[in-house]
Amino acid sequence: MNYTRRSVLKSGLGAAAVGTTAGCLGDATSDNVRGYASFFALWDWAQQVGGDRFPFENPVEVGRMGHGWSPDGDLVRDIAGTECFLYLDTPEFSWAQNIAGELERDYDDVHVIDAMEGLEPYLIPFDTDPMPEPDYGPEYDPEDLLFEEFDIYDRRSNEQLGYWHVEHWHGGVPDVAVDAAVPIGIVIEDEQGRVVPLGDDEPYRVDARLADGADADVVEIESRGDRVVFHGRSVGSTAVVFEIYYEGELVYDTADEPAGVDVVESTAGGSNGDGESDGAREYHDPHVWTDPVLAVRTVERIAADLAEIDPEHADEYAENASAYAERLREVDSQFETLVDEADRDVAVLAGHDSFQYLERRYGFELRTPVGVTADAAESFDDVSRLIDVIEQRDIDTVLYDPFEAHDPDEELPQMVEVIFEHTDIEEAMPLTPAEGTTPEWQENGWGWVEQMEEINLPSLRAALGA
Repeated sequence: MNYTRRSVLKSGLGAAAVGTTAGCLGDATSDNVRGYASFFALWDWAQQVGGDRFPFENPVEVGRMGHGWSPDGDLVRDIAGTECFLYLDTPEFSWAQNIAGELERDYDDVHVIDAMEGLEPYLIPFDTDPMPEPDYGPEYDPEDLLFEEFDIYDRRSNEQLGYWHVEHWHGGVPDVAVDAAVPIGIVIEDEQGRVVPLGDDEPYRVDARLADGADADVVEIESRGDRVVFHGRSVGSTAVVFEIYYEGELVYDTADEPAGVDVVESTAGGSNGDGESDGAREYHDPHVWTDPVLAVRTVERIAADLAEIDPEHADEYAENASAYAERLREVDSQFETLVDEADRDVAVLAGHDSFQYLERRYGFELRTPVGVTADAAESFDDVSRLIDVIEQRDIDTVLYDPFEAHDPDEELPQMVEVIFEHTDIEEAMPLTPAEGTTPEWQENGWGWVEQMEEINLPSLRAALGA
């Protein structure tokens, strides 16, 4: 759905949240489902390859995305009753990583398939800056601090690993080797963008605890005030909650979504056991599923894995994958044509950038108030720069991610309303990362291809003047 300035300003869209529809996306029932996929795009691709022969189920509710989501009930047991679990091994989907680890440990008859395997040469690294220095001197009132939006860093290299946003993680804690340690620092800012000093001798300090029900034998947690050190004790997976204390009192924690921590036999980067070593796992933008060309690779990988599970019907899975790959290539061709016909190569996206793989593939640029690693953390200066781009390039259509609104079928993200109020922009159109679906799209029977053809291609044509 696209909106005009008149309809938004008149109706006040976005003022109230509307509940999303719950329910699994698959047509398969619990009696015949043979596998689970961790979010919409993977589920749709797996359905296309498996067909009626190998039905999949998506546990994520309609209207929700897979990242920042937490399963209810005993999902591991449900998945363990099937033959495979398809997921992306990235901290963006930490809940899926935790389930994959538990399945590999306790249910060796379930095939665990990492759809990112083999895509390493094509991944885009997060564009991160070194860990900023604290701003000493000011007194920081807890009410002025942005606890709901903080970054985490590997203190061995001072490289950013991800960030916490309101109720979920983007990125996370890297693997910890047995008998080694990984020190994690956090960066908290106040409303003026000043970095709060942390430490045992400071008013604020960071700590961590095991999440309720988490395995207590996997890691040992040590707080040094300005960082938390995770010591690997035994191979396995657990979950931790970061805590922030002020004058000895707990003022914030991340219990809404505990961070997964995996302890492995060894890692690529060594450690001296004291948490001070060189090397850190590099984190990448996980949104590989937005790229039609990489989608072909993933679909072919799914077919190969299903053939391994069910070799009797390998030819059927290969044929299904080949037919669907042609549809994906047609989407690729449509993007190529769009860019060739476009009057401009820059558009404005009111939200965080989940589309870097599309931008790199087709050579256009989305200007956003924040990057891929800082969603909904825009500052006044960020918004001002975006408005300058709109005015300088005579942009008349703003794009938005519908899943950044409370109700993706009916509402606009607040950032769009801000742009409408402060510019001459006349129209807002959705750009979906295809990480989820909406009640309306589900009713239409739209999968990944349809979201691209019915939503993204028309929106980009308008935004790029094609």
